[in-house]
Amino acid sequence: MDVLEIARWQFGITTVYHFLMVPLTIGLGVLVAVMHTMWVRTDKPEWLRMTRFWGRVYLINFVLGVATGLVQEFQFGLAWSEYSRFVGDVFGSLLALEALLAFFLESTFLGLWIFGWGRIPKKVHLAALWAAVIGSIVSAYFIIAANSWMQHPVGVVTDDATGRPLQVDFFAVLTNNTALAAFSHTIVGALMVAGSALVGIGLWHLRKRKLAEQPATDPDQLVWRRSVRLGGWVSLAAFVLVALTGDFQAKLMYQQQPLKMSSAEALCETEAPASFSIFAFAKFGSNECDDVHSITVPYILSYLAHGDFSTAVPGVNELQAQYEEVYGASYPDDPSFGAEAGEPIDYTPLLAVTYWNFRLMIGMGGVAAAVAAYALWSTRRGRVPMSRIGVYGSLLAVGAPFVANASGWIFTEMGRQPFVVHPNPDVPVEDQVYFFTAQAVTPGISAAEVWTSLIALTVVYGALAVVELWLITRFVRRGITTGDGAPVPGHTPEGGPDDDVPGGADGGRRDDDVLSFAY
Repeated sequence: MDVLEIARWQFGITTVYHFLMVPLTIGLGVLVAVMHTMWVRTDKPEWLRMTRFWGRVYLINFVLGVATGLVQEFQFGLAWSEYSRFVGDVFGSLLALEALLAFFLESTFLGLWIFGWGRIPKKVHLAALWAAVIGSIVSAYFIIAANSWMQHPVGVVTDDATGRPLQVDFFAVLTNNTALAAFSHTIVGALMVAGSALVGIGLWHLRKRKLAEQPATDPDQLVWRRSVRLGGWVSLAAFVLVALTGDFQAKLMYQQQPLKMSSAEALCETEAPASFSIFAFAKFGSNECDDVHSITVPYILSYLAHGDFSTAVPGVNELQAQYEEVYGASYPDDPSFGAEAGEPIDYTPLLAVTYWNFRLMIGMGGVAAAVAAYALWSTRRGRVPMSRIGVYGSLLAVGAPFVANASGWIFTEMGRQPFVVHPNPDVPVEDQVYFFTAQAVTPGISAAEVWTSLIALTVVYGALAVVELWLITRFVRRGITTGDGAPVPGHTPEGGPDDDVPGGADGGRRDDDVLSFAY
């Protein structure tokens, strides 16, 4: 493996790992804020207990997400300095705003929420949580705007002296239609992740308490039932919105990156009307489109691409020839391209990766929706599902939307290759800004150096994964606790049980250790 390939593996592993935590942080943050809002509005103890339980899961995931996300910034300078130099004039403002505005906003107000129990008024305390959640959403938008600029560069001109893009319209970068489509798709996908967590964990606890013959009036029973119902409705609504935003995003991709979308369908030759591929197979290790054999449904791909059942969809072979004609059949014979200098350019992304990740994304989303429907049906009118297969299957299915989100991210990034900044087809060729991945790696860096960092980061991230899974599993198995030591906003921090929770939220014991709520 050469330096370029190792560096791509390194960034891919760390980014996908980090992105597993991002959807849960965003989605669960919104749902915890809704739970907290319902408690403030109704003063019902079950909403407070839900806020505290799911708030712990949210905080654990948030902390691990921050720890893994910081590595991304360093990788830009260590292994991808040429890339950073090329995109710096655009990314500088976006990443600065993400760090100075959004990240500080969410971190500061999240601290107020953690330490504010019993110390600030209830509504101010709630506002702090909403500010933190909004900060995380704004932070996500800046990151997605940066990534979308790589997919569809706008608002820039080329510097004649350096050949690099100079930002001339920051508003155009922020309102990039690619960013708007990707952001909406990401947010509803995050809500599906959070909803599935509520469904799977809630069903498991409901069945566990039923087996223990807990009465229906048990306060924890109501907590888990409401968690399941809330998560089920959120998951189903998110699935519908994911489908709608995904359809819009797919149509946009066919305009901006047609080779990515044709590869996702293993469409080798241009078809009018075009068929949607249900299943495709090819020779192992081959990326030749002519080796692909598909089982298809007629007309559907034309509708997905253009909104009708007759318009032609260009095939991979035709698009490969078009790209070669416009951007060259071979890399320039320049040392900046490393081992790829003078080599032929394969503009077709890895067919197996784009094709199957696209289907995995859709399929796992469907699994999450099916589980949500099962949860709502099985808990209707006070019922408690006792099917071992149904409940444990729902618990395992918590991972389905995580896989869907990761697969979608891999598809989006891998489908852009061999460009790290894809040309914008909406502008004349002579004005297009693009950058090949082969020329983005730090010059002079050795394969041994990248291997060392790859192995080290993989080991550290593996350890962090064990820590997060252990912490979350521990709190999930423990369930609703009465000794969290967290004072309640608007009530006296010292002495006496909390009137909002039957028997006292702390079992009659008060202490001032608010970190026992956080951890």
